[in-house]
Amino acid sequence: MKFSNLFISRPIATILLTCGLMLLGIVAYFQLPIAPLPQVDLPTIQVTAKLSGASAETMATSVATPLERAFASVQQVTSMTSSSSLGVTQITLQFDLSCNIDAAAQDVQTAINTASGKLPKDMTNPPTFKKVNPAEQTFLSIALTSKTRPLAELDTYADNYIAQQLSEVPGVGMIDFHGEQRPAVRVRIDPDKLATHGLTLEEIRSVINNSTVNIPKGTLYRKDQTITLDTTDQIMQADQYNDLIIAYKDGAPIRIKDVGSAINDVEDTTQAAWLQGQPTVIADVHKQPGFNVLAVTEAIKGKLPSIIEQIPKDVSVQIVGDRTQTIMSAIDEVQFTLIISILLVVAVIFVFLRNLTATLIPVITIPLSLIMTFGVMYLLGYSLNNLSIMGLSIAVGFVVDDAIVVMENIMRHIEQGRKPMQAAIEGAAEVSFTILSMTLSLVAVFIPIIFMSGVIGLVFREFAITVAIAILASGIISLTITPMLCSLIIKSNEQQVHGKLYQKTEDLFNKALHFYRITLNCTLKHRTLTMLITIITLIATISLYYAIPKSFFPQQDTGLIMGVAEAAPDVSLSDMKEKMQVLGNIIQKDTDVDVVDYWIGPNPTLSQGRFMINLKPYSERPTNANQIMQRIQKETDKITGIKLFMQVRQDLRIGGKISKTQYQYTLQTPNTDDLNKWSKIILDVFKQLPELQDITSDQQSSAHRITLQIDRDMASRLGVSVQDIDNTLYDSFGQRQVATLFTQLDQYYVILELSPQWQMTPDALNHLYVKSSTSTELVPLSLLGKFVSNLAPITINHQGLFPSVTISFNLKQGYALSDAVTSINNAVIKAGKPDTISGKFEGSAQEFQKSLSSQIWLILAAILTIYIILGMLYESTLLPIVVISTLPSAGLGALLALIFFNQSLSIMGIIGILMLMGIVKKNAIMMVDFALIAELEGKKPLEAIRQGCLLRFRPIIMTTLAALFAAIPLAISSGAGAELRQPLGITIVGGLIVSQLLTLYTTPIIYLWIRKLKNSD
Repeated sequence: MKFSNLFISRPIATILLTCGLMLLGIVAYFQLPIAPLPQVDLPTIQVTAKLSGASAETMATSVATPLERAFASVQQVTSMTSSSSLGVTQITLQFDLSCNIDAAAQDVQTAINTASGKLPKDMTNPPTFKKVNPAEQTFLSIALTSKTRPLAELDTYADNYIAQQLSEVPGVGMIDFHGEQRPAVRVRIDPDKLATHGLTLEEIRSVINNSTVNIPKGTLYRKDQTITLDTTDQIMQADQYNDLIIAYKDGAPIRIKDVGSAINDVEDTTQAAWLQGQPTVIADVHKQPGFNVLAVTEAIKGKLPSIIEQIPKDVSVQIVGDRTQTIMSAIDEVQFTLIISILLVVAVIFVFLRNLTATLIPVITIPLSLIMTFGVMYLLGYSLNNLSIMGLSIAVGFVVDDAIVVMENIMRHIEQGRKPMQAAIEGAAEVSFTILSMTLSLVAVFIPIIFMSGVIGLVFREFAITVAIAILASGIISLTITPMLCSLIIKSNEQQVHGKLYQKTEDLFNKALHFYRITLNCTLKHRTLTMLITIITLIATISLYYAIPKSFFPQQDTGLIMGVAEAAPDVSLSDMKEKMQVLGNIIQKDTDVDVVDYWIGPNPTLSQGRFMINLKPYSERPTNANQIMQRIQKETDKITGIKLFMQVRQDLRIGGKISKTQYQYTLQTPNTDDLNKWSKIILDVFKQLPELQDITSDQQSSAHRITLQIDRDMASRLGVSVQDIDNTLYDSFGQRQVATLFTQLDQYYVILELSPQWQMTPDALNHLYVKSSTSTELVPLSLLGKFVSNLAPITINHQGLFPSVTISFNLKQGYALSDAVTSINNAVIKAGKPDTISGKFEGSAQEFQKSLSSQIWLILAAILTIYIILGMLYESTLLPIVVISTLPSAGLGALLALIFFNQSLSIMGIIGILMLMGIVKKNAIMMVDFALIAELEGKKPLEAIRQGCLLRFRPIIMTTLAALFAAIPLAISSGAGAELRQPLGITIVGGLIVSQLLTLYTTPIIYLWIRKLKNSD
């Protein structure tokens, strides 16, 4: 192959071309976005529908069901879940990964329009939807606090200043609020005073609705002038509502202030948020896909001071959660690991070559390959993330392999007396096919990963392509730049002068080669035993694979703990606020906690609160996030009446449903009674399993309810309709939005309700009256039926179109996800769950099951791809078997290493094994290629493979140690992100050690066996 000759003969052109490519790669490096993981787009749409005051059952039946039936016809929906609670229904639609989210949004809007005619008429606003990406979580939180100003004013600053102006920053996506306190006017009525005047709440609602409007008035067109018309049709302040006339009695006006009062207040009194115990309004900022999270954060921090200048000085604006700190910490750690890997590989090469000039030739392949890879990554729209940099760290160990093989062969020719130019041409030509085989077969390992489906495929596709690019780049460099440099830099044999260090180390290498020659000769005499060891290795590898505990994605320490606090379903708002602050104070006292913010509303129910616990930087705390979480759990469990469930936030989030703990198992059936019964049974079963902890469910069905059992005959006789009864209750207790106020900045509501003291006791029901349609008399509500106390759900969940209950759990220390899945499946079967109730894992646990079923096929696909490519290159169906025979020993070493270090086999471990398959087969390729050439020169197979083993011993050891030392920094790494790096490094180190010990002896035996089979044919 004469490919290298052009570059060897034109060194200046080669050097200039290389410098140009390096310059482009360096520029591209600084343009690459930084992210914790590769960009993953999970097409998801969240639909929200609100009906103030409506019960969970009303929301589920009259709002969720019509919408769900309409959404059932939307194409490419893979999952539809809904949660209905007091006044709110939220439906989450997940689409196929190939779906165009913009087209899906149009279909969703069409479905909403179709269902709108079936929705309650009292909905003040139609359902809304937003496109979300569950993989893009909050990366920055901003809190506003003040000791002098009301929260409603802080909300105005957060919404109209912070959110509006930050939305102009490129890369800023959705901004969510916690503790939102939107201004509103509340009209609070005393039912006794109202009844004294013979009036009803419906009359007040009608008066308010008609007293503040905002509609066009028209225009006057004069001959010389156009005049617009306007009226003072809106009442903007609460004081003005107090003077509204409801009716006249005996010629005297009855005003709202005569039966109650109107005050400037907030729209939703059930929301509250705290920062370090102080009331606050929090804005969570999300990033748009494809933007550099660091650049967006810096842009926000740069713009924030100018926004703060527009806000009063007594309002404190501070960043309370900056995810980029932990992201950069992890990226810095993995970049440091990359640098250490490079230094170790350089040291290995120098130890073998013992010449700075000669060491420079293969070493230069490392920066060239990496820099060229950065250029291609930029063109493909990739990012610098934990996985891509980890892949490049491992790649450092084998991108030099090709250059080492080429240079070692050129050096052999120089030692035989050839001139450097001639040695470079002949040496490169001799091994060019070997380089092609090694490069393409190594790239082949990553082909199945590139075509993996599902979320894991999206996550690792960028990783696989990045490493494959680095491998291809190194292959090209080794056949172009490496021989060119050898021809220029390496001196002829007679010009080389070696010192004492060289002689001593050379003696050491010769002794190692001598030992290998003796042991190889012994092995070649005992071929049957060696074949038996190979078979045992294969069986042991398969057995260990099925025996080792398996997990999904390594659990990361991101420095952020998410918590859900749950109290009794019928807890009062004041009690819930008090309990949240007690929990917050406990968490704040932990020495490893930096800042904690927490809130209630807009959660599904008043009995739930949320916590965001930001930990101190990884380097400043002695314990990891899981240990801190367990410590906090122990303290918060001492508080009665409320339970805190926590999980460490992960960069890889799967599924649109957020549960209280890490993993989810969902039960579903059309029969609500069966669902309620069996969800409790299965929950109790889960609590008995030793692998699980923090077990809870989203079922909340024991809240107290008062039901008015209407006497329809009595109501008809008294001239009262059911609609009148419901309206009276809604006006009294539903925080009914009865009018809208329009301002230049936003829209606000007028809310009708009973005075607070009347909303605190069931006795208020006996003070409500309804006006009869057949007379002017008021009819007591208590006369129209019987009030009965019972229990009712405060949240109703659907999966698809059917009711569902999701049980969530965390894993106990020392157990893998595979242990939990097996235990749960067995326990559910043993419990006798009927077939009418479906049970399945959701989210990460579901994706784990999918990956578990595809792992073995992924490995087999990689092996088959290697076989096909090698078969094409060798034009043989048998020779690839020699190369593939090296793989079981690598797998055995990887699994043994994981077991030794008490690690489960995660996705990262599988990726490590796949990379091992590409690395270890190089040894066999170098042996086989030399043996085939030797056979063409007339040698017998035994002598050919023996000579190939001995002459390729040094490059085999050198390349293996380079790959080994490149992986060691990952295996022993600590600091942020170490949970991802360690499994990858451990599998590669373990696999290389075992495979190196075995394949130096098993490969020649397999080769002779294959040649014997071919000759017998």
